[in-house]
Amino acid sequence: MTSSATSATALPPTVAAHVPTGVLVGGRWRPSSGGGTFPVADPATTEVLFDVADGTEQDALDALGAAADCAEEWRHVAPRERSELLRAVYETLTARADDIAALITAEGGKPLAESRAEVAYGADYVRWYAEEAVRVDGLARRAPAGGNHQLVLRRPVGPALLVTPWNFPIAMVARKLAPALAAGCTVVVKPAQLTPLTTAYVAEVVRAQLEARGLPTGVVNVVPSSSARRVSGPLLADPRLRKLSFTGSTEVGARLLEQAAPNILRTSMELGGNAPFLVFDDADLDAAVEGAVAAKMRNSGQTCVAANRFLVQEGVAAEFTDRLTRAFEGLVVGHGAAEGTTVGPLIEADAVDRVEQVVAEAVDGGARVRVGGDRPRGRGYFYRPTVVDRVGREDRLVTEEIFGPVAPVLTFGDEAEAVALANATPFGLVAYAYTRDVGRVMRLAEEVEAGMLGVNRGMVSDASAPFGGVKHSGLGREGGAAGIEEYLDPVYVAL
Repeated sequence: MTSSATSATALPPTVAAHVPTGVLVGGRWRPSSGGGTFPVADPATTEVLFDVADGTEQDALDALGAAADCAEEWRHVAPRERSELLRAVYETLTARADDIAALITAEGGKPLAESRAEVAYGADYVRWYAEEAVRVDGLARRAPAGGNHQLVLRRPVGPALLVTPWNFPIAMVARKLAPALAAGCTVVVKPAQLTPLTTAYVAEVVRAQLEARGLPTGVVNVVPSSSARRVSGPLLADPRLRKLSFTGSTEVGARLLEQAAPNILRTSMELGGNAPFLVFDDADLDAAVEGAVAAKMRNSGQTCVAANRFLVQEGVAAEFTDRLTRAFEGLVVGHGAAEGTTVGPLIEADAVDRVEQVVAEAVDGGARVRVGGDRPRGRGYFYRPTVVDRVGREDRLVTEEIFGPVAPVLTFGDEAEAVALANATPFGLVAYAYTRDVGRVMRLAEEVEAGMLGVNRGMVSDASAPFGGVKHSGLGREGGAAGIEEYLDPVYVAL
């Protein structure tokens, strides 16, 4: 059964002394204009780490004003200079990886090993877009009909609002901020209320590099707030804003799209998921179980690309479920900074309550808990890693995004049924499949309704690849060459 790790370490003083807790406007950290603050707590202990400035509508408008004021100057900065700035940011983040990982673990709860991996992953986006900044291509050609020539140039969209989620506080801001800066856009960042500290730390790294180079420090502005609407509402209504990038729930994304419509804003949305994890009879079960743990348990299941439904072919369902149960039994729950921890807490009490509720509903309907299914005693927002089989296809464990450490297992007969089950959701962010059949892989790539497909691996994210979904899982892409295009407008010139 899952055990509990102990001896968690405190946030290092070198980190605590350098975490900005204010509003960043025009290159200066300042208190909220309203004077208020909100607490940021360690979800493993519930202890408050910092009190952070509670940004107001006026702070948001001031931040947009700073971004708009230097937008022209920033877009005319040479691509090579923007590239070198981002490269310096990458090197700084990499050099401070241990400190940043400690901060991620403190405010978000994930084990240090995962936090270190997130720092590397987030920094890789900065490095990628440092390289892409000098590779924004255009077009020059004779028109097909003759008689004139065609040019296509690309210019920055303009000031952008970046709204980031709490579950990957460095990766998500890097995935938005780096391409925006590379493209020549200025930004206002609204970090998640639950984990604003890492975002602020990254923003200070960027601000310091801008200042050291004599570049406009109003390029990057940050407005933490206990109310996302207080910040996003007035900004989306302001004609100076030209772009919105949001990662979060589909419900909130839909509301933001409505607010963005009157000003016809460019939008990119990475929204909810309900990822199927398909295991076929011919799969390597050792690899499938290893991939299942990785795809499900990263950040305690609190990721948009977490495997949400384990769909296993009937011939291997019993063996796969047994092996997955044993793997979950070996996971160690505890404070993310404690040695040996492999599973940290959920982010807040409401998250634990919801997971507990959907598991209880499934059990009431006939599902069977193979391991876990309860909270450990003590402080913090923990829930034990859980495997559930005999799950009904209409249970909320299957139809809704769990966002917790629970793996529901269902069975299917043939490939057609597997595809039908995989697509039986309004979401389409990512899917996973384990099979040795190359023909099947190609059919799944054609038929499964998802923006990404992981084949015989439990991780798909890569800075060099387009990340995003279809259906209710979003619009646009982040990462790869596609990511910078979200911040550029093509301009066609007929000569």
